[in-house]
Amino acid sequence: MREVAIPARAGIGLRIGHVEALLAARPPVAWLEIHSETYCVSGGPRLAALEALRRDFPLSCHSVGLSLGSAEGPDEAHLARLRALYDRFAPGLVSDHLAWCRAGGVYLPDLLPVPLTGEALVVVAGNIDRAQTALGRRMLIENPSRYASDDAAEMSEADFLAALVARTGCGLLLDLANLHVSAANLRIDPAAWLDAIPLEAVGEIHVAGHGMARFGTRDLVIDDHGAAVPDAVWDLLAPVLARTGAVPVLVERDRNLPNLAGLLGEAGRADAVLSGVGA
Repeated sequence: MREVAIPARAGIGLRIGHVEALLAARPPVAWLEIHSETYCVSGGPRLAALEALRRDFPLSCHSVGLSLGSAEGPDEAHLARLRALYDRFAPGLVSDHLAWCRAGGVYLPDLLPVPLTGEALVVVAGNIDRAQTALGRRMLIENPSRYASDDAAEMSEADFLAALVARTGCGLLLDLANLHVSAANLRIDPAAWLDAIPLEAVGEIHVAGHGMARFGTRDLVIDDHGAAVPDAVWDLLAPVLARTGAVPVLVERDRNLPNLAGLLGEAGRADAVLSGVGA
C-alpha cells in the first residue's frame, strides 16, 4: 500500500461506533486517525473494515503503549507489531506520548507523567531513537495532560520537548486540549508554553473536550475526550496555526460519542479555521 501524506485539513478519530456509517457514507472528511493498538490483530472484521476505509482516507496512527518514558524502554515485541501494522497500512504520520505506562513487564491503564529531569531526558531520547529506528519512521511526540506540579523538575515541559526534538529529530503532536488542561490545573500560561516549544516541529494538532472532577479541595480539569471542543481550546487554535502554518488538525472524541454528523460538524469548524491560514 502506498503512503499517502496527511493533508493540512481537519480529520477525526476512527471509533468503532462510527465505522459502519463511514463505510456506508464515505463522507468528505480529509483523513482518519486510529489508535494503533486497536488494530494490532492478525485478522477479523475490525481489520477488514480498516482495509476498506484506508482505500478512501489517509491514515494517521497514534499509539498509546510504547511507554517512551519508561526506564526499561519500549517492548521489542510491541514495536514489531506496530511496524507490521504501519508497513501494511502506510500511514502518513505516526505518534505516541511523552509518558510511561510499563514497568517490570506490566502495562498500566494510563499515561503517566515523565519527570522533567536531565536523567529522564536521556532515557526518553534514547527510547525515541530506538522506536524511530524500529518503526522505520519519524515519530511525533504528544504533550500530556498534567494534574500536579513536578517539584523535582529541572526544566519546563516545553523545554523538555524542545530538547527531545533537537536530540532525536522527532516531531511534535501538539495537543491543545492537553495544554488547556495542564494550564488550568497548574496555573501556567499557555502563550508562554507555546513560545518555548519549536513550533516548526509540529506535524499534527489535536483539539478535544474535557471534564471536571473534584479531588479533596481542588477542582481539576480532566482530559477525558468526552465533550465537544470548548471555546478555550478553539481560541488557542487560530493563533497557533498563524505561527505553524496549516497542519493537520484532529478532532478527538472517545466518550459520550456523538453521531458521525455531529463529529463532522466539529471537524468543519476546524477546517474553517484552517482555511484562513497560509500553507
